[in-house]
Parts: sequence; structure tokens; C-alpha cells
Amino acid sequence: MGSEPNNTASGSENPKEETTSKAPKDPKTKDDKKDEDLSEEDLALKQQLELYVERAQDADLGLQKVALESMRQEIRTSTSSMTSVPKPLKFLRPHYGTLKSYYETMPDSELKKLLADILSVLALTMSAEGDRESLKYRLLGSEGDIGSWGHEYVRNLAGEISQEYSKRVNEEANVDDLIELVEQIVAIHMKHNAEPEAVDLLMEVEFLDRLVKHTDKANYKRTSLYLKSSARYLPGPDDMSVLDIAYTIYSKFEEYPSALQIALYLDNMQHVKKVFTSCPDLLRKKQFCYILARQGISFEVDEEMCADDEDREALQEIINNTKLSEGYLTLARDIEVMEPKSPEDIYKAHLLDGRASAGASVDSARQNLAATFVNAFVNAGFGQDKLMTVSSDSSGGGSLGNWLFKNKEHGKTSAAASLGMINLWDVDTGLAQLDKYFHSNDNHVTAGALLGVGIVNCGIKNDCDPALALLADYLDKEDSYTRIGAITGLGFAYAGTQNEQIRDKLTPILGDPKASLDVIAFTAIALGLVYVGSCNEEVAQAIIFALMDRSESDLGEPLTRLLPLGLGLLYLGKQDSVEATAEVSKTFNEKIRKYCDMTLLSCAYAGTGNVLKVQHFLGQCAQHLEKGETFQGPAVLGIAMVAMAEELGLDMAIRSLEHLLQYGEQNIRKAVPLALGLLCISNPKVHVMDTLSRLSHDADTEVAMAAVISLGLIGAGTNNARIAGMLRNLSSYYYKEANLLFCVRIAQGFVHMGKGLLTLSPYHSERFLLSPTALAGLVVLLHACLDMKAIILGKYHYVLYFVVLAMQPRMLLTVDENLKPLAVPVRVGQAVDVVGQAGRPKTITGFQTHSTPVLLAAGDRAELATEKYIPLSPILEGFVILKENPDYREEA
Repeated sequence: MGSEPNNTASGSENPKEETTSKAPKDPKTKDDKKDEDLSEEDLALKQQLELYVERAQDADLGLQKVALESMRQEIRTSTSSMTSVPKPLKFLRPHYGTLKSYYETMPDSELKKLLADILSVLALTMSAEGDRESLKYRLLGSEGDIGSWGHEYVRNLAGEISQEYSKRVNEEANVDDLIELVEQIVAIHMKHNAEPEAVDLLMEVEFLDRLVKHTDKANYKRTSLYLKSSARYLPGPDDMSVLDIAYTIYSKFEEYPSALQIALYLDNMQHVKKVFTSCPDLLRKKQFCYILARQGISFEVDEEMCADDEDREALQEIINNTKLSEGYLTLARDIEVMEPKSPEDIYKAHLLDGRASAGASVDSARQNLAATFVNAFVNAGFGQDKLMTVSSDSSGGGSLGNWLFKNKEHGKTSAAASLGMINLWDVDTGLAQLDKYFHSNDNHVTAGALLGVGIVNCGIKNDCDPALALLADYLDKEDSYTRIGAITGLGFAYAGTQNEQIRDKLTPILGDPKASLDVIAFTAIALGLVYVGSCNEEVAQAIIFALMDRSESDLGEPLTRLLPLGLGLLYLGKQDSVEATAEVSKTFNEKIRKYCDMTLLSCAYAGTGNVLKVQHFLGQCAQHLEKGETFQGPAVLGIAMVAMAEELGLDMAIRSLEHLLQYGEQNIRKAVPLALGLLCISNPKVHVMDTLSRLSHDADTEVAMAAVISLGLIGAGTNNARIAGMLRNLSSYYYKEANLLFCVRIAQGFVHMGKGLLTLSPYHSERFLLSPTALAGLVVLLHACLDMKAIILGKYHYVLYFVVLAMQPRMLLTVDENLKPLAVPVRVGQAVDVVGQAGRPKTITGFQTHSTPVLLAAGDRAELATEKYIPLSPILEGFVILKENPDYREEA
């Protein structure tokens, strides 16, 4: 009965072909020949069955019953496995028609139902394609157990039911009898490890909610895993309802961490709260808090979720991410990379031939600015470096400000802000070090310090709101630099918090007639970050009015394009909710209308994998336009933003982008490398690396610059030796071109980000969850890179710091019940997709065993290599709490 699903095809298909193709011309000779080939046993069986067929048509009911019972017995015993067509079915083939016509003449009785059962099984191999006779006779037959006829029969019935169901629904006929049968089939599938087939059948007949009662301790994990992975390929709103059912199943079996992840994917805060209230165990609640902190959303733990005040404070502290810096430094110490690195250590100029080092003196302010960024990215979060923070034992504070003043005007802004990056996540130290720059007479320095405050607080929430307290006073300053520093700082510090105080402070700036265009553009972005994915009407309204107020000349400016992006971020990943705003955008000036439309759509469908939207963007990119058009840039980025959701779509998008490179105009070609950078962020795939390497030597400088930056993005935080080598060679190739060399340096900073301990990937939890603030930061950076010359190579280079929103340690840090680091052996290897596979397949391959904390590369998965502890989260990423296994016995 429990036959394997793999040997099914031959069972159901070959026989049908035989019926049609081998109509015997001369029955006599053909039969004789067949009989000669048969072994004695088979011959006896054949004659036996022929006798049964005759007896089944006998007038004597007793004989009839015996004949049908015997025939049923023969078929049942042979259909348990369907590796080939069972003998009884083969021998009964010529009599199928006879039995069918006899059935029609029989009066209603138990025997008629018995014959219907037999005909239903025979129809499995005899009936013509599309007749659905197996189902027809099943419904006419007895109500008995269908499982006893074998697995293949049940699968065939399931296929016929789905066809019959859609036909009946179209005709608005009654489907109750089908649903009864579906219930039986699902029960059989769930008992015999065929969960995917049960789920598929219920999806076909749109009764997936009936699945929950069939799940039990043995099959709920496989069922939910299949639901989770199939949701990616379903159109909305089906995908959401499928995940809802997975959430219900996980909750039913108290698999709360998985239920929480689905609640976060659905962005359903009610579900999140329910997980907290349903789970009585405080330790597990702490683990939930780590998952919430990694997702980067603001969440208040109330009394209902945790009654005890002290415990509640402990939980809130984890959500606020206050221990992130500590965990990251634990990892750094363990891997022994605490030693600060200077930009020269990264450039490794000594490995190149003479000409590169000779060109180092060209345009020194530009070179110093590049070194500032490289230094900030490489030492991010380590609290010490060799340029900005010089240890206190050096004489006085003399050397402290030196590096700052090796930068020109706006370069000082980035230099001061780099202190925030170096002390990333360590709010107290960071603010103490930035404090001295607040009293500077140079507006650029003050602006940098304000930005640095935002960077230090990025992703960390604090009850006393230091960022708001420090930055609020600078929002109304005359000097636009200082204002931008404060505005962007607030955007970083409160990204994703939907903080109303920030809204009240920033929205008036959008309507301020005195504010310069750059101030308004950065205000729109900051509001977009704070309210990312919230669909907030008031903020949307304010940005729309700001856009409508722009003059003709303003609309041509590159910075104006950040306004639609700020608007788009409000709808990040929210799909249809953007439609009303998209309609309003059609009334904008035609200079920006198309651009706004593309930006809104790309943000709204980001991370959804919606195929229709990808086609729409490809359609927009297929148009060949004059040089002035800019809207195709966001359309190309849109392809990447939508398709990054799952591996299959991602590979297809990479191939489509290859075509755009060959046939697209310049304004498309310069966006393609950036789209590739987003698709493979912190995941250096070799073929993408080669494409970008080719483009980095492109004749068009804008394409080359975008390709260089993207090389940095795909290798971000990986220390990838091949990309590092490519960038070194590019630095000697472009030694005379200051702009390109600047881009090469930035890319080198990206690749060695956090000395190889960080990732920029917005996806986490085995690529299931997408952090909206992380994606928002990357999208702002990529939009800025669409016009390198005006923004990143102009005076707004601090836009590069937007990557801080996506920076996360790519670590697994196991902690004990007191949240202190605990070293345990873990196996780290390439993740294997085990959805719907039989048995208990291995989830990782090619693993190595390390002691935690460990680094996880893109596509890696970890599992504990010891039975001594039980992890409180099924996915080993970030902070994982381990509790001791009470059943563990030390082996002697």
C-alpha cells in the first residue's frame, strides 16, 4: 500500500497507450500467441480471471458475489506496488467494455456498487484520456476505504478530482461529494508521507483550511515547509492565505519561532503579539526578541505579553538591539581581527607595478576622501582605527583632528561622520567621541557629526532617544549642510520606527519655501526611511505636495529624483496599496511623471517575485528613447528589486539583464550593473563577477563606474580574494582618472567591510525574511548611483553611508540561558533544499565543524554538532539561545 511515489508514471501511462495502439486485427491468432508467451502461473491467473468475469454476469446472485469478491481480492493484492502494470489489470483489459455494459443493466444493489469499485480501479489503466471514469465509478461505488486499492489509484483519483472540480465550479454545480472524497484522499496522503500531494489537492479544490486537522506531530514540519516554499510561487492573495495556514499549523504544535517568522513575513503584528502571548516560556520569548531585532522593526512588549516588569525590560532591551555591538566584538575577538586596519592595508599597492603608486599623489583631496570611506567601512563597529580615533596615550589631542582637516569642505562632513561608522552600534562611546565636533565653527564638520550620531544609532533603539535630543535643535538652522546632516541622521537613527515626533519635525521642512532643493530631497528620503512600508497617508501627502511645488528647472535636477524615491519607500513591499498614490503621480509634470511611476511600482513590489511586474519593467526598458529620458534607470533597478525574492526568479533576472546590456541605450546600460549588484549583494556569484569585471572596462565611464561600485556590493563584507584582485588591477588601470579611481577605492572598502564580518544582504533567516529598512538603505544608495557625477562624485558623497542600514554581522553567536556567549561545535555547510523530499534528508552538504561564534557566508546553513544543547530557534543565524538537553548523557 505505501508504495513509493517515484514509480508511478509507468503505472498510469503505459497501459493507456497500449489500449489505443494495439487493437487486435485478428483476435484469435493474437490471443493464442499471447497465451503461448505466458508462464503457467500467469496462464492460470488469466483463465481464472476470465472465469470470474463470466460468473460476474451470472444470473445467480450468490455466484455473482463470490466472483466479484474474488476479482476484487486479486486486484487488491496486486496493486499495492505499481512498478509495472499489475497482471490482473492486464488480463482484465479485454473485458473492461463487457463489464461496463453489464454494469449499466444491473439493478441497484450492493453488488452493483462492488462492480463499480472494480470498474473504478480498472479505469485507472483503461479509460480514455479526459473521461474521468475512475472518478465516476468511484462516486457510484461503495463508500469503502480507497487506500486499500493502492497508492497509484489514489493519486490518479486526486488528479481527476481537480479537473472535475474546476469543471463543476464553472458550471456552478454541487461539489459536496467531491469534497468528501478529497477528505479521504488527504487523510491517506498525510498518513503516508505524501504531504505535498495533500497540499496540492487541497489547493486545487480551494479548501486548504481543512489541512490543519490532518496534521500531527509526525508530519507538521514537512507540511509547513512545503506550504512556506510554495507560497513564493503563488499569485496574491493565495500566497498570504497559504502562509496563514502554515502559521496556524506552527502555532498548533507550539513551534513558535517558525510561527513568528511567518507572522513577520506577513507583516502581521497581531500574529506577532499572539506568538508572545501563547508562549509561557521566558527564554523562548527572549529568542523571539532576537528574531524581531534582526528584522529591524520597532516593537513594544506590553504587560499582556510579559507580566513581570523586570522580564519585560530584559525583552525590550533585546529588541532594542543594545547588545549587538557586544556580540559583534565577541565574534571579532574570537576570529582575532580586532587590530585596526588602515586604507593602505586594503589597497595593497605594493602588489602592483610602479605606475599606480606614482599616481597616488594626483588629486589628493579626492584620494583622502576615498581613504576616509575605506577606513570607515573596514573598521565599522570596531571602535578603533588608524585615522580618526587615535589612542589617548599619544601626546595630547593634537593628532586627533588632523585627518579631518586633510579633507576639503564637504569632505569633512564624511570624515566626521566616519567616526559614527567606526563606533557603529556602540551608542555611548560613539556619542562621546562625536561630541567635540558639535562645537566646531565649521558647518561641514558639525553636519558630519550630526550624521555620525544617526549612524551610531542605526538599528539600535534607546529609551532616552539620544539622537532626537541631539539632532532636533539643528533642523531649523540656516545652513543647509547642517540641516541635511541632522535630517539624514534622524532618518538613520529612526529608520522603520514610524516615530510620530520625527514626522512632526520633518514634514514642515517639505513645505518650507526657503529650504533648498537638497534639504527637501533628503527630508523626503528620511521620512521614507522612518515610515518605510507603512503606507502612511500624511507623509505621502507631504511628499506629493513637495513634488508638485517644484519648478521646471528643479525637476531636471538629479536630487529631485530622491523625492519619488522617498514616496516609494513608504510603500516598500506593500503591493496594491500603492495604487492610489500611483494614480496621483500621473498628474505630475511629464518630466518626472514616468520616473515617479517606475519608482513607486518598483518599491511597492520589491521582494515579491511578481512575474507580471518584472515583465512590465522589461517592457519599459525595451523602448529606445532620446538621451534625456531617465525613467528607465529605476525600471532596471525595479527588475532586480522584484526578482530578488527567490533563486529561480533571480537567475532569470540575471539573464534578462544580460540582454538589456546588449540591446539597451546608455541610460539602461549604466543601471544594469547596479541591478546585478542588488541581485547578488554580499553573494559573489562567479558569472556575475565576470560580467561586472567586463563592464568595469567599458568605454562609457558611467557604466564603468556603476560596474566598479557593484563589484564592491556583490563582494561586500566577504573579503573575496578574486574581487579584491580585480579591484587592485583596476586601481592601477585607472590611476590617472580621479573619478574612476575614487569608485575603485569605495568598492575596495565595501569588499573588506567590517574586515569580512558583515553582510549587506537584506534577507535573513535562510533567505525567508526581508528586512525593509535594509532594503530601503540599499535602494537609496543605488538610486543615487544612477547619477554618479552629480551625487556621489559631487558634494553628496555621504549618501554612501546609507549602506549602514543594511549592515549586519554575518554570524552565528550561541548564548546560554543568561545570554552569555557559549562556545559549542556546529557544522557549517552549503544549505540544501529538502522541501518535499522523502525521509529525513541532510539539510547541509560539504560541511566543516567549527566552534561558535562562526561566520556564515551567503547560502550557508549551520546545525549543532552536539546533543548536549537544544537551540531555541530552528534557524541558526545571529543570536541563538541554547538550553541544556535534560536527556543528554555524557558518553563514557
